[in-house]
Amino acid sequence: MSTPNSPENNYDPAGSTQMFRAFVDEQPPQQAATASGGSKTGLIVGVIAAIVVVAVVAWLALS
Repeated sequence: MSTPNSPENNYDPAGSTQMFRAFVDEQPPQQAATASGGSKTGLIVGVIAAIVVVAVVAWLALS
C-alpha cells in the first residue's frame, strides 16, 4: 500500500521549467486593447456627469 503523500503520486505540473515558461510567456488576448477605448469614453462621461452633479448641488445650496 502506498500512502497519499508518496512522491510518485504527487506530480506537480508547475515543476516543469518548460511548462512554467509557457505559462509566464502567455500573451493577453488582443481584444483587451480594443476594450480600453470604450472604458476611456465611459470615464470621460462619468467625469462630466460628476461635474454636473456637483454644479447642481452647489447651485441649489447657494440659492
